[in-house]
Amino acid sequence: MASKRRDYRDVVFQIDSELSKIQDADILLERILTEARKVVNAEAGTIYVKEGELLAFKYTQNITLEKRLPPGQKLPLSNFAIPIDDTRIAGYAAKNKILVRIDDAYAIPADRPYGFNPSFDKQNDWRTTSVLTVPLVSSAGSLLGVIQVLNALDREDRVVPFTAQDEKIVAHFAVTATNALMRAFYTRAMILRMNQMAELRDPKETGAHVNRVAGYAAEIYDRWAFNRSVPEREKEKTRDTLKMAALLHDVGKVAISDLILKKPARFTPEEYKIMQAHTCFGARLFRDPQSDIDRLSAEVAMTHHENWDGTGYPGVVDVFADNPIDSPLELGPDGRARRLAGVEIPLGGRIVAVADVYDALVSRRVYKEAWDSSSVYDEIKKMSGTKFDPEVVKAFFEIIPRIEEIRSRYPDAEAEH
Repeated sequence: MASKRRDYRDVVFQIDSELSKIQDADILLERILTEARKVVNAEAGTIYVKEGELLAFKYTQNITLEKRLPPGQKLPLSNFAIPIDDTRIAGYAAKNKILVRIDDAYAIPADRPYGFNPSFDKQNDWRTTSVLTVPLVSSAGSLLGVIQVLNALDREDRVVPFTAQDEKIVAHFAVTATNALMRAFYTRAMILRMNQMAELRDPKETGAHVNRVAGYAAEIYDRWAFNRSVPEREKEKTRDTLKMAALLHDVGKVAISDLILKKPARFTPEEYKIMQAHTCFGARLFRDPQSDIDRLSAEVAMTHHENWDGTGYPGVVDVFADNPIDSPLELGPDGRARRLAGVEIPLGGRIVAVADVYDALVSRRVYKEAWDSSSVYDEIKKMSGTKFDPEVVKAFFEIIPRIEEIRSRYPDAEAEH
């Protein structure tokens, strides 16, 4: 038992440093859960985030159940929430902002106000035993969420109770996690405010849309990287950066007239050329990159409408010209700006292209009804090798359940009623 818990101070300090580097809130939440589970050698765990008066379920991990999945697959996301009250363990910990430790979830003392719901265990042929639940509370006393780790394991992987030392470790970890989450939530809020400016011009650029596209892009990259055997740390860093950049893929629309963006009919050739310039205007916002996010945001904004076969836009143009679409830096055989093609298109642009088109097709717009999923999947398959990178399309189809879970997590406002 002692060997399981050696050198935790050094481990926790290292984790503190690594969490501070993650920018995206969702990726940070998943990493927080991973590290909280590992640091006390827990078999499983769940993380919740406070949304209004509820705790919204965000991620779950279970090393036993994950072994039953095909390589590279993850446990499904679930879109549900629980009340912040005394009826459940996580709700009780959140409401009272106290740590809760339970040795056996099926033998909770009768004098406790909360109970345990065994439905997950029954559905998955698994058993929850020891439970350690820690609220994420800011220095000002605000509740952000809850970490819950399940089934402490000893050296022989036998389930044992969590210890007082485990409480101290996770409580310390929760402080760092809370600080990192507050920073990540603030960063996401600032990015979504930038998108709200574009939304004033183009009602399609909603917070739900950009969150979906960013979520799809991160998961597509994750699978693409798995297929390529990209090292885990490199994969996590790129996934984090790409998700932030994907949130800003269409921010350049803020520079396009709403008379064009809101037009319910087909664009004229001149209007279409003006519309294409949103890619360049988006890239301009990052003309003096200060970080990897700035660099990748510029690439994604500029290239997510380039096509694999070289028929997209804007091509190799002067981003800073008054009329960038009419200011080629290199000419193609048609006398216009040379288009990018194949792997010449940055990976982020190739991935966001698939994510953006998928979301556009499955979503209702003022000028069209939503396509059914089967038709959308057929269309994306048809465009593999022409509009889209075949390897990216392959990764997309390998994670369809994850894509559909993200779609349900961020519904359009009209779909909520």
